Amino acid sequence: MARRRESAAGDGRPELTLTERARRAQLIEVTIELVAAKGYAGASLAAIAERAGITKAAVLYHFPTKAAVVRAAHEHALSALVGEVATAVEAAGPEDGPAAYIRSMVGHLRKHPRHTRMIIEAMTHDEGDHDPAARWRPLAELITVAGHARGASADGDARTTAIIIGGAIDAIVSEQLHDPDYDTAAAADLLVELLGRKLSP
Repeated sequence: MARRRESAAGDGRPELTLTERARRAQLIEVTIELVAAKGYAGASLAAIAERAGITKAAVLYHFPTKAAVVRAAHEHALSALVGEVATAVEAAGPEDGPAAYIRSMVGHLRKHPRHTRMIIEAMTHDEGDHDPAARWRPLAELITVAGHARGASADGDARTTAIIIGGAIDAIVSEQLHDPDYDTAAAADLLVELLGRKLSP
């Protein structure tokens, strides 16, 4: 039997085969589905195994604990969100960066409600490392740059503004989870308008 090569990361772990990568991806998607439908408690290792059509032992081959598979699912959902927001912000330019951030964040979470629930559940149950500054700092930097680009005074508190905007985004997304007919796009536009007034010189 051929030995697996060391991973490209050089961390001493063997490189995953194509089949193993596909199985891990399946388990991550199954975990997201279960957490979104039944909450953290409903995503037991037995439930994940049953939904994936494999044994619990097979799940444990890929992830040593429930916490590990939930963390991987959370990281997957978060990575998709961050990637889409980053692309939108880069395309927008300095002056419109905060608006692109708001609209793309709300839009992504609206389009992917299972990912939204996965992120919320993982953070609620403290799966993964959740540094609050990792949430507000990127937006605070965008707000500072946009303010300078618009000629606004630099006396505002970008951190507090970013925290308030982040809270508003959370509330908009939460409302949409409870009421699928809630117009999140209009809510995001209003939030952009309110921020624009603050950033006006």
